[in-house]
Amino acid sequence: MVNSEVIIVGGGPAGAACAWELKRRGVQAVILEREPFHATKPCAGWITPAVLRSLRIQPRDYPFGLLTMKRLVFSVRGVKLAFPTRQYSIRRSEFDTWLLDRTGVPVFTHRVHRVIRQGDSYLVDDAFTCRFIVGAGGTSCPVYASLFKGVRPRAEKALILTLEDEVPFRDEGCTSRLWFFDKSFPGYAWYVPKEGGYLNVGVGGKSFRMKQKHISIRFYWKSFMERLREHAVSLGEDCSPRGYAYYLRQDTGPVHVGNAYLVGDAAGLATVDMGEGIGPAVQSGIMAARAIALRRPYTLDALGRYSLWDILMPGVC
Repeated sequence: MVNSEVIIVGGGPAGAACAWELKRRGVQAVILEREPFHATKPCAGWITPAVLRSLRIQPRDYPFGLLTMKRLVFSVRGVKLAFPTRQYSIRRSEFDTWLLDRTGVPVFTHRVHRVIRQGDSYLVDDAFTCRFIVGAGGTSCPVYASLFKGVRPRAEKALILTLEDEVPFRDEGCTSRLWFFDKSFPGYAWYVPKEGGYLNVGVGGKSFRMKQKHISIRFYWKSFMERLREHAVSLGEDCSPRGYAYYLRQDTGPVHVGNAYLVGDAAGLATVDMGEGIGPAVQSGIMAARAIALRRPYTLDALGRYSLWDILMPGVC
């Protein structure tokens, strides 16, 4: 039996940020991560300067590929808009591994199945015990399923389904592009270059809207691939998109019950305008850690619901 003051279920950005902040404040913590090494996660890998500020790092501190994006092109219902910006793109396999290593806390490879509350403590799969537990395991987080499902229901209208792929492809212009509600698609599509000659492309949309139209997200993926080919962008025959589901921010119930906390996608915190998940994940992880360390309430009141302003007016990092 392994005992720790805090157990964090999930070693992605939310869990790693939480562990890092707990370590800084002298609180014992361990991470339970179901995969020993991070594979490429379906994610555009877009981070704002606010993410780096939250993690107290400068772009030069990041040891892997970090591409600075200085121009952003939007297309909203067919209307094209271009803006100067200062954003960054990363490869999630590199970023997540680096954040996890940076925490300095023990990481156990363990797929959590069941979390049981025992008074003021928690038992995880009859193998781990703790006083505080943090659910950072994404949309399918077992902490949410075990402790929060009944008190923080998820709104069906907030569910976003995505398909994406990341392939070798060099974009000399390094311009990211976003499409919203293009050709009646109930969602968005993206094109995000990465350092080292990679490109991430994908589509995401509201699940209930696609059900209403009786059209699957793969239909929109194929349509998007045709659009890219029209602009001389071909992902090749080996393209194999992967899917991910997440929830836009909906405050439907508490994110703190007893000594249990939800952060990141486990709490459904993606921004309602841009669907950005990494920023809210990092920020909520740090906020939960401070609440535990300082024995103060954990709320999302200070966590923004929108991210467009930070993209268009990002500040300096």
